[in-house]
Amino acid sequence: MVHPIYPGSFDPPSKGHLDLCERALALFGKLSVAVGVNSVKAPFFSVPERIELLRRCLGERPGLTVCSYQGLLVDFCRQNGLNLIIRGLRTSVDFDFEYGMAATNRRIAGGIETIFVPAAVEQGFTSSTLIKEILEAGGDATAFLHPLVIEKMKEKLASS
Repeated sequence: MVHPIYPGSFDPPSKGHLDLCERALALFGKLSVAVGVNSVKAPFFSVPERIELLRRCLGERPGLTVCSYQGLLVDFCRQNGLNLIIRGLRTSVDFDFEYGMAATNRRIAGGIETIFVPAAVEQGFTSSTLIKEILEAGGDATAFLHPLVIEKMKEKLASS
């Protein structure tokens, strides 16, 4: 039985992330969305905030779980019976990085596969950094973010 996981930082969760979640859930009937904890990065949203935003944007539905993980993704996968990693690709640069990661994960944990899903055309050039810069400059990010995420980002920017 295939049980996929879509890992990422989701800082912020973009429409591209949400689209990939919807497509994976439609393909497999279940999906674990996992927010990675990276102590090196200074995130815009905390891990609990990102989990809450993903849950609220995606809604409650059978087969969908949103959680976080720390450490190696393949260890988290083995501990939780997850055997398929889903990665979105925007450009060939993404492919080069993700291919190396997939090969490494397969070497470390045979039996856990990775599939690549191309980003939707309208989201293919979007990055979290670009989205943050648009909002910080007072621009309109509705093409890239769910309204709830925009609201929460504006609240954070106003309080900083």
